[in-house]
Amino acid sequence: MIRSCAVFLVACLLAAAAPSQAGAGRAEVERGFQVWLAEEAWPRARSAGVSRAIFDAATAGLALDWSLPDLRPPGSAAPEGVHRQSEFSSPARYFAEKNIASLAAIGRQHLERWRDVLGDIERRYGVSSRILIAIWGRESAFGRAAIRNDAIQVLATQAYMGARKELFAGELTAALQILERGLIERGQLRSSWAGALGQPQFLPSKFLALAVDFDGDGHRDIWNSVPDTLASIANYLRANGWQPGRDWGFEADVPQKVSCALEGPGQGRPIADWIGAGITRTNGRPFPAEEQAKTGFLLMPAGRLGPAFIATANFYVLKSFNESDLYALFIGHLADRLGGGGPFRAGWAPIDSFLREDVTTMQRRLEDLGHDVGGADGLVGFKTRIAIGLWQQGRGEAATCFPDAAITRAFR
Repeated sequence: MIRSCAVFLVACLLAAAAPSQAGAGRAEVERGFQVWLAEEAWPRARSAGVSRAIFDAATAGLALDWSLPDLRPPGSAAPEGVHRQSEFSSPARYFAEKNIASLAAIGRQHLERWRDVLGDIERRYGVSSRILIAIWGRESAFGRAAIRNDAIQVLATQAYMGARKELFAGELTAALQILERGLIERGQLRSSWAGALGQPQFLPSKFLALAVDFDGDGHRDIWNSVPDTLASIANYLRANGWQPGRDWGFEADVPQKVSCALEGPGQGRPIADWIGAGITRTNGRPFPAEEQAKTGFLLMPAGRLGPAFIATANFYVLKSFNESDLYALFIGHLADRLGGGGPFRAGWAPIDSFLREDVTTMQRRLEDLGHDVGGADGLVGFKTRIAIGLWQQGRGEAATCFPDAAITRAFR
């Protein structure tokens, strides 16, 4: 009863103060955080089998990490989405040739160095060695990237005042379970600023469910063991539906008569049908005969302003690692480069710069018109691209399926 009153009192103080991130306001938030640890984080951890001793040791002296992005302290307004989304507004930068060529050169060395281990992993899980090396390179620069953050602090901060509190509350509990099971020492539990662990950047719940001990030393060590890291990535992809023997996709020429609004995982059709509609591969080769009866998906990550692809189901498995279309495309493309492939044949057209808040406004207006944008989050995913294309077609305009300055202004 006393603890409940304390929670209520802190909540009232925070709401009244509308604290900032400095001075007395920050001190109030820190006090509220300590109450939250006692009243919410601990009961949740206890229900998941975490002992009091482990919880207390993990959270002793714990303070919020105010350097993390997108924090929403209790009583404060949500941050305005004023930062630019380079991953979505400038795909060309995301695929900078210098970066890809460097990763490919280093990755080919690792393909050779770990050939025997990769062969064993591929036979067990059915996932291409090149895909595994590409993900490893993208996530942690082949294990060279420094992972400096205290995972417990990051997860607790995000669970208390991040944009996705429920997600991170669960991940905090999973991290405490990792400590409870003795899978790693508290001081070694380091993560990215988003709470992702080790060389493959698994969230704690994914580590518990999918990390494997492939080197046979009795530990699932994704921090120091390359075999464990690569096999854990393979197990992750296979568990999410990876189809052995299939590629991720093919760069394609899409004629104007094929609407860019046909993109996405909900509009797949046999690759033979795409061929019948006039779609061809940019390298002049036919689509593999064994693929033509299987389902393919139109992928146009910059609409008509960039390269187009016919993706397979494995592309969407790559998205289970990161929901960005550009991320999954980066992995597939880097894997192709590891196999001797070259740059995309089609280039990225110049794209207008825009703010996330402008995209959010546009998405809400499109929703008002009955379009499904996949949520007004300010990110230009495939549902938003489809909605833009349908809106353009409804106005009798040539569909580009990607926002520009004129479109975002039209929706203000």
